[in-house]
Amino acid sequence: MKTIAATVNEYIKTKPYLSYALSDKIINLTSLARKIHPDIELLMRKPVNQGAIIMSLKRVSDDTDFAATKKIIRILQNLGDITVRSSLVDYGFLLSDTLLLTQANLLKKIEQQKDVFYTSSRGVAESNIVVSQNIVDLVDELFKNEVCQSKVENLSSITIKLPIENVKIPGIYYFIFQRLSWEGVNITEVISTSNEFTILMNEDQVDIAFKVIKNLKLL
Repeated sequence: MKTIAATVNEYIKTKPYLSYALSDKIINLTSLARKIHPDIELLMRKPVNQGAIIMSLKRVSDDTDFAATKKIIRILQNLGDITVRSSLVDYGFLLSDTLLLTQANLLKKIEQQKDVFYTSSRGVAESNIVVSQNIVDLVDELFKNEVCQSKVENLSSITIKLPIENVKIPGIYYFIFQRLSWEGVNITEVISTSNEFTILMNEDQVDIAFKVIKNLKLL
């Protein structure tokens, strides 16, 4: 059977902000113990003494394992360029034998147009392409024989460059998306590479999202 200490340890590891606050000794352990008491009892399936939770939190705050949270903070403080784009359209197409060729034809048409945005992602059964509003008519024409499952307009994107070492630190994306969720930002699409990622949202939420991401550098 799990001990109280092990249960508290696992619980805190699912809460990156609590981990960070504990590792930096900036949180009141008694208040936190009172707050998480019902959750710990639920996980333990029995009554738990609040004092035992406080002692477990003390051990957690001293645990070097939570230095990983500080590593996440250091990564976020060194975020690279943040690029915002507006007037975007997100298409979702079912995969087909002709879809890649159709995308190639689109790229050929727009390769000389410097004011055009294009990116794509491919899943198991569908593929998304995101383009700037000024080539929507072209996309509609070229892809008219493909099965379009969705077309969402009036979107904006934020592209964030991450330090190269981000691929070695778990929890970075969770940390970012949790903060965006707390601020009520609804992300409609995520497109990523090893060292950068792009998120799409409704244009009326881009200012909030940009502020959230910019403030991550100040953690």
